[in-house]
Amino acid sequence: MALMAVLESDLRALSAEARRRYPAVKDGAEHAILKLRSLSSPSELAQNEDILRIFLMACEVRTVKLSVIGLSCIQKLISHDAVAPSALTEIFSMLKNHAEMADESIQLKTLQTILIIFQSRLHPENENNMAQALGICLRFLENNRSSDSVRNTAAATFRQAVALIFDHVVQTESLPVGKFGSGGHISRTSSVTGDVNRSMNHSALPHRCALYKTYVSNLSMNRSLEHDIASGGPASMRETLTKAGKIGLHLLEDLTALAAGGSASWLRVNSLQRTFVLDILEPVFCLFGADSGSYCQITCVFLGFWSPINSCEVSLEIQQVLRHQICSLLMTSLRTNAEIEGEAGEPYFRRLVLRSVAHIIRLYSSALITECEVFLSMLVKVTFLDLPLWHRILVLEILRGFCVEARTLRILFQNFDMHPKNTNVVEGMVKALARVVSSVQFQETSEESLAAVAGMFSSKAKGIEWSLENDASNAAVLVASEAHAVTLAIEGLLGVVFTVATLTDEAVDVGELESPRCDYDPLAKSTGKTAVLCISMVDSFWLTILDALSLILSRSQGEAIILEILKGYQAFTQACGVLHAIEPLNSFLASLCKFTINFPNEADKRSVLQSPVLKRSESSVDQKDSVVLTPKNVQALRTLFNVAHRLHNVLGPSWVLVLETLAALDRAIHSPHATTQEVSTAVSRLTRESSGQHSDFNILSSLNSQLFESSALMHISAVKSLLSALRQLSYQCMVGTSSSSGPTSSQKLGSISFSVERMISILVNNLHRVEPLWDQVVGHFLELADNSNQHLRNIALDALDQSICAVLVSEKFQDNAPSRQHGTTEEVETRKPERRSLECAVISPLRILYLSTQSTDVRAGALKILLHVLERCGEKLHYSWPNILEMLRSVADASEKDLVALGFQSLRVIMNDGLSSIPADCLHVCVDVTGAYSAQKTELNISLTAIGLLWTTTDFIAKALLHVPQEEKETGILDLHLLPKKMDGEKREEQTFNSFDKVNDQTPSISIVDCDKLLFSVFSLLQKLGADERPEVRNSAIRTLFQTLGSHGQKLSKRMWEDCLWNYIFPTLDRASHMVATSSKDESQGKELGTRGGKAVHMLIHHRYPFGSRNTAQKQWDETLVLVLGGIARLLRSFFPFLRNLNNFWSGWESLLLFVKNSILNGSKEVALAAINCLQTTVISHSAKGNLPMPYLNTVLDVYEFVLQKSPNYSGTAAGKMKQEVLHGLGELYVQAQRMFDDRMYTQLLATVDLATKQTMITSESYETEFGHVPPVLRTILEVFPLLSPTEQLSPMWLVLLRDLLQYLPRSDSHAENEEDEAAPPGISDNISDVHVKTKYDTPNGTARISANSAEASSRSSGSITTATTGVTSHLFAEKVISVLVDLFLQAPAVEKGIIYPEIIQNLGRCMTTRRDNPDSSLWRVAVEGFNRILVDDVSKLSVSGKEDSRINRPARLRFWKEVADVYEIFLVGYCGRALSSNSLSAAVLNADESLEMSMLDILGDKILKSPIDAPNDILQRLVSTIDRCASRTCFLPVETVELMPVHCSKFSLTCLHKLFSLSSFDDEAKDWNITRAEVSKISITILLSRCEYILNRFLIDEKDLAYALVNSPTHYAGDRPLPTARLEEIVYALQELACLKIHSDTASILPLHPKLKSGLTGEENHDSHPHLLVLFPSFCELVISREYRIRELVQVLLRIITRELALEKVSVAG
Repeated sequence: MALMAVLESDLRALSAEARRRYPAVKDGAEHAILKLRSLSSPSELAQNEDILRIFLMACEVRTVKLSVIGLSCIQKLISHDAVAPSALTEIFSMLKNHAEMADESIQLKTLQTILIIFQSRLHPENENNMAQALGICLRFLENNRSSDSVRNTAAATFRQAVALIFDHVVQTESLPVGKFGSGGHISRTSSVTGDVNRSMNHSALPHRCALYKTYVSNLSMNRSLEHDIASGGPASMRETLTKAGKIGLHLLEDLTALAAGGSASWLRVNSLQRTFVLDILEPVFCLFGADSGSYCQITCVFLGFWSPINSCEVSLEIQQVLRHQICSLLMTSLRTNAEIEGEAGEPYFRRLVLRSVAHIIRLYSSALITECEVFLSMLVKVTFLDLPLWHRILVLEILRGFCVEARTLRILFQNFDMHPKNTNVVEGMVKALARVVSSVQFQETSEESLAAVAGMFSSKAKGIEWSLENDASNAAVLVASEAHAVTLAIEGLLGVVFTVATLTDEAVDVGELESPRCDYDPLAKSTGKTAVLCISMVDSFWLTILDALSLILSRSQGEAIILEILKGYQAFTQACGVLHAIEPLNSFLASLCKFTINFPNEADKRSVLQSPVLKRSESSVDQKDSVVLTPKNVQALRTLFNVAHRLHNVLGPSWVLVLETLAALDRAIHSPHATTQEVSTAVSRLTRESSGQHSDFNILSSLNSQLFESSALMHISAVKSLLSALRQLSYQCMVGTSSSSGPTSSQKLGSISFSVERMISILVNNLHRVEPLWDQVVGHFLELADNSNQHLRNIALDALDQSICAVLVSEKFQDNAPSRQHGTTEEVETRKPERRSLECAVISPLRILYLSTQSTDVRAGALKILLHVLERCGEKLHYSWPNILEMLRSVADASEKDLVALGFQSLRVIMNDGLSSIPADCLHVCVDVTGAYSAQKTELNISLTAIGLLWTTTDFIAKALLHVPQEEKETGILDLHLLPKKMDGEKREEQTFNSFDKVNDQTPSISIVDCDKLLFSVFSLLQKLGADERPEVRNSAIRTLFQTLGSHGQKLSKRMWEDCLWNYIFPTLDRASHMVATSSKDESQGKELGTRGGKAVHMLIHHRYPFGSRNTAQKQWDETLVLVLGGIARLLRSFFPFLRNLNNFWSGWESLLLFVKNSILNGSKEVALAAINCLQTTVISHSAKGNLPMPYLNTVLDVYEFVLQKSPNYSGTAAGKMKQEVLHGLGELYVQAQRMFDDRMYTQLLATVDLATKQTMITSESYETEFGHVPPVLRTILEVFPLLSPTEQLSPMWLVLLRDLLQYLPRSDSHAENEEDEAAPPGISDNISDVHVKTKYDTPNGTARISANSAEASSRSSGSITTATTGVTSHLFAEKVISVLVDLFLQAPAVEKGIIYPEIIQNLGRCMTTRRDNPDSSLWRVAVEGFNRILVDDVSKLSVSGKEDSRINRPARLRFWKEVADVYEIFLVGYCGRALSSNSLSAAVLNADESLEMSMLDILGDKILKSPIDAPNDILQRLVSTIDRCASRTCFLPVETVELMPVHCSKFSLTCLHKLFSLSSFDDEAKDWNITRAEVSKISITILLSRCEYILNRFLIDEKDLAYALVNSPTHYAGDRPLPTARLEEIVYALQELACLKIHSDTASILPLHPKLKSGLTGEENHDSHPHLLVLFPSFCELVISREYRIRELVQVLLRIITRELALEKVSVAG
């Protein structure tokens, strides 16, 4: 164990030191060492006295070394509790002896041992021992021979011993520790609020703001003490003191006597320095102290045990000590009426006395009433006396301490100020402090003093403590400043303020006062003890405190002091508000507001303008609104915001003071010249805002907004008070606004604007309880709107707009909207009265505003607000619609164009987006209002748009019809199987019935009767508007009427349709027709602009329309009539199946047809076209579906026929356009109604078209020549003919159709050809044609529908020609006819096609022959292409089928092939491969013509003659011969002529030769060999060999002629006259092809060879033989001597082949 080792070491040292002179000590030490080894713990040491005895023995020797060792070891034993308590007397005796030794180290060791004893468990319990121990310390202190270190150590030991004694008293007496732990001296913190907080034992109320924290533990402690007294607490139960308590009492009595300058009987001390004694007693009185250690708790508890506060049964001696000794001592020391000498006059002694007095007052003011009153009076008196400054500062520190301690100040105020028999000492204290503060303004150095005060507050905020010790020296000379005194006084006043605030909060906590968050009741009286106390304190202090604080605040600039004072302002103002102290509240608010905004006066403005730091450009800045916010202003504003937030429910009328300041702040924030003091005034607002530095303006603006946003937390009465204050502020500024000008007017307008904006903010934040606030807010807005100032009216209108929209978008209108499907307005009203009241209250101001003023701008503003409301919140309205619609209806009658436009914008919003939210019983009003806007004359566009809104209305009503119960609907159009399906690509008005299931969920449920009435009201309005004098309006109305019926007709009943037809549709048509007939044809002159030269000048408006200008009334009505016809057409197209079942519809149909006839023949062009379209649309739409009965179709055909019969009487572009439309209509009619046509109707159709064609051809004879293209009518006819292809049941009509087309082709002028054709015996085809002709033109009832001439012309055969076509000289129309003819012919059935084939081929051949006379024309080219197409089609079908069609008779086919052969013979031989004279054809056209010739040749050689056709052999012979004739052109011509022949001619001839070789050849791999092919091969080989023989012979003749010419002309060289290139190419090609030619064995059998050769060379197995070469062998032999080397080589090749064929190859002898 460490202790044992240390003791053993010390014993060895002791033994060594005492070895020579003190053997007994040496022996004892050695014996103790042995004894020590047997012990193991301090407790064993304590039981064994031998160890302690040896150390005491060493000390008794009284030598320095041995005493030091002994005292050190004794200290160790005591520290380790290794000494028995019984040895304490012996130890004290030893210490007393050592105290007499002169050695300083021994003396210090002795004092150290005493302190260790007090700190150990050996604490003396005996009075003698305690007195002996304390006497040793005092003896060292009194002994003049003691050194300074010993004396100081003795003083410190005595101090600590006293503290330990009282600590032991607390333990032994079992007194509550820390009961008064926070009641002593307050060490100053960085702020007065911190001092108050600390005095409250750090118990913060949770609801206090951050400016100061209130603590109430001391108040709770006080109540606990009072409870102890009432209940007889622990202290009152003890009647006698313990030993420790008696020791403490004796010690306190002696110390008090020594402090008074007397002697201590118990301690046996005559005197001590009074300062030292008071310094020891001060911690006993002190309730706290950082450097006091445990003094605080020990002494306070000890004194509290004696205090009458805690015990009424303590002994009289103790009371006498407290009252007569301690208080008498302090009173004597406190006197200042005489000159104080000696120690009592020193500042340090005076400080100790004052501190002790303060503690007595704090702890015993309730028991020592008289003494404490004297103390307080003396302290207050000191502040008035002419005493040294340090003395007054000491007193001010004490008074400040009382003020910052809430408990102390409360007790003092209760005991003295509130007691009628006692003096108002607290009030005196406050006035004394205020007097000190006020004195600074009378000093010569007031500015320096105030700066020093601000510096002290700043230093304190930084943690630097300012106290008297900072200014005092050890020489007891106190150097204090007046600034220190003023600082203490200010802090004292602030302490009072925060104490009042703290006590007020306690009263709120215990329920004596209502929280400022609760509703404010000005009549409520507070009767609680704490509340009455607070009210009394406020009434006593507020004026004094306000004067002092406002003085300092107005003259101080330091940030710290300003913050502290503003905290005080806030705390006291809030306390006044909670206490309902109106006068103090308003006074403090008014004072605070004075420090918020500084508007510079004129002198300030001049100084700013004259400042040299401003630039020249900045001197022009308007200084009238210049505001500079200092840090003081900013902090004051923040304080004001805090007060307003805290007291918003209790300010009441005081709001006006706050709002005036906030209005000024708002002006400053929005002023372009306002700035904070840290930013130069010359810096622009934009620069400040764009800089990165944080701006106070943003913070203040946010606080300003948050204040009014927090109104949602206020009670409703508080919100009303706030609104009343805003209204009052606005009223004050409204007075004289219109008359005043300049800065004053601007400020007033700014304040009014501020009031309005804040009222809106309050309204927005209180939407959940808007009802009681609405009238108050809106009433003021209406008053502003009635003001003469335009700016104020604009402000009011904007505010009203924002307010109404804010309420309507609130939650009250979110889920509470009544559903229309539950009934009418009256039914819903009974269930939602509160909703009705609110909604009507919100909307009614607009109607009141519009109807009550005559100002146009105000009316316009009301309408703009209404528009905005409807756009944002229209769907949430329900009860206010009657008022809204009534207001809009009155606007429609206004004469101001702008008002009408604004009203109509609102109506548009309603009709487009709000119909679903309007009650059903208000819809008719909507329709009437829309009609009023449609009929108004101020703005045309409004009328047009309003008509469109009627269309929207019908959409809405139609959706409602779908919700009508089925039993309410009538049978009729709602049968969906009768309705046409929707066509792709149609417009919106043409959309029909596939959208029944797509209905808006918000569509209201309206009865069928209501829907009918609404629709009829809309139709009636549209019909009336259809007769408007403005063409744009009536046209729009008519469009809308028919679009409505077209879109929603499927939802109308049969009865409604009948009403619509006879009451709206046909009357509209009659009215428009009548107006067309009776309107003026004079052109309008336009608006008169002025005069020039005495004549009126008119504005000419030229309307650009598709059919020309519309500058006459008649033309404008024409356009209206066109729209009516178009609308009727749409209706008939959509609903004809249903309408034809209506009563008397046939009569309506007949009247419509009559009108159509008259319109086509007598109306304008556009009316005629519209009439045709009306008829055509109806027929086409329903004929294809079988919905058009035959009588209706016949009437349409009759109308078209009638019109075309009458058309020759009319001419011009309009007539042509009309014919085109009629013809298009006929074509479309047939396409759509094919199934309904029979032979008679088809014949009538063709006759009508033929009539139109021939009329046009007669009237347009020179059109093609003049314009170079086909006339428009003929182009239309060409478009119509392809549509007229007969159906399967009308197949005999193909012959009629095709022959009608053939008659438009040109005829040959050769009379012989005509005679030949007429002499030809009639075939079967002629007889069939007659039958169909009769069928075509004979009508069932015996009456012809066309003229006799027309019938005769159309019944002639294809070989005849009418007089109508003989005069046609241009072939443009014929070219187009050929294309149509060929297309239709290829579509015809096989039987009809076989009958008409010869006629088609013959007519095409005639067209082809026009190449000779007119090679530049395209007619022959088109004919060739058509001819080729027809033959290719025929041959292809024969090739596919492989056999003849049994339905086609043979004679017809023979005639067909004869015509084909004729065409080929005539065209190929006569017109192909020849040099035709034409200088106008380009090279490209010539190449195209050559290609066309080659294609025709290819079709003949490759398609026809190689296919299995049914042509007879003579036809085949003719066809092959035709090719041969074309191939013979080159060889037949003389040499001289061949040289002149064009290249394409020789090329064509060579191609024909190639076709002969191709037709004669045979390929083993060929799969298309057939009977026809074999027959053609036989024919071709004979002709080919003859052609080749002629070519070879002709070559030899030409060569000999050239050789003869060379002989007779020796001067010419042989190369001067060669054979022509064409001849050489021809013979070379022939020789090459002969060598390659392979023929079939059947083909070889017809060769003219010897029978023996034929039998040997034509076997079935000899397919590779060349027997045809033997036929030409003699010619080959003659060519051997040809001069042309290439010819000789080719002949040699042929001869070798012949040799091989005859098996004559050379065989070697060896072989």
